[in-house]
Amino acid sequence: MSETETLVPYLKEKKNDQQEPTVIIDSREANTASKIVKGLRERNVKIKIQPLDKGDYILSDECAVERKTVQDFAYTLTRRYLFDQLFTLKEVYPKSLLLLEGYLPIIYKFSRIQAVSVWGAMFNLAKNGIAIINTTSYKETIDFLYVAARQEQIVEKRIPTVHPIKKVETTPDAQIYFIASLPNIGKEKATAILKSYKTPMKALTNVDEWPKAVYGLGPKISSKVKEVLSTPFEE
Repeated sequence: MSETETLVPYLKEKKNDQQEPTVIIDSREANTASKIVKGLRERNVKIKIQPLDKGDYILSDECAVERKTVQDFAYTLTRRYLFDQLFTLKEVYPKSLLLLEGYLPIIYKFSRIQAVSVWGAMFNLAKNGIAIINTTSYKETIDFLYVAARQEQIVEKRIPTVHPIKKVETTPDAQIYFIASLPNIGKEKATAILKSYKTPMKALTNVDEWPKAVYGLGPKISSKVKEVLSTPFEE
C-alpha cells in the first residue's frame, strides 16, 4: 500500500515543506464566494481566477470541484442541468467532486421537495462516479479545498490544468446530447434510443413505446419524459 492510500500524509506533515498549492477558481464563483477565496489566500494558497466552462475549482489535471449549497442543490432537482454539468465535467476531470455546503438535514424541512428525491439524486451521482463531499460551512469548505489541493499537487505531484470542455461538433453528438438531457436518460440510454428510432423526432413521437423497444427503459422513465415534453412551460 502506498503512502497516498493511508492517513500518513495527514498525520505527519513535513515541517520543512513550505510548498503551497494553486487553485484555479471560476470568476463567477469567486464573485459569489469571496469568503472562500479570502480564506484560501490566508492559507497562502495561490489563486488564479478565470472563466471556466464547467466546475468551480480546479485542483489538478484530474480533479475539479463543483460547489453547491444544500439549498441550491435541492432547487436544481426541479431542473436537470446540474447532472449534465457534472457528467460533462467528469469526462475531462476523472476525479470530479460535488461539494455540498450547508446543513444536510435541512432537506427534511423543504416544503416542495421530498427528502427522498435529494437522497435519490445523490445516489444517482455517486453510482455514476461523482464523489459527494458535505461541509457544514464555508470554513469547512476552505479546509477541504486546501487539503485536497495539497494532496493532489504536493503529494501526488499533479498540476492544476484547465481542460477545454468538449463541444458538440457533429449532428450525432448533438442528437445524443439532446436526448440524454431528458430525465433519467443519460448518454448510454440516449444512444440506445437513437439506435432504435434513428431520429430524435421519431423517438419523441413514440415515447410511450420506449419500454418495449429499448432495453433498460421502464414505464416510469418514459412517463417522466412524456411529462416534461407535454407540460406547458412556466417561468
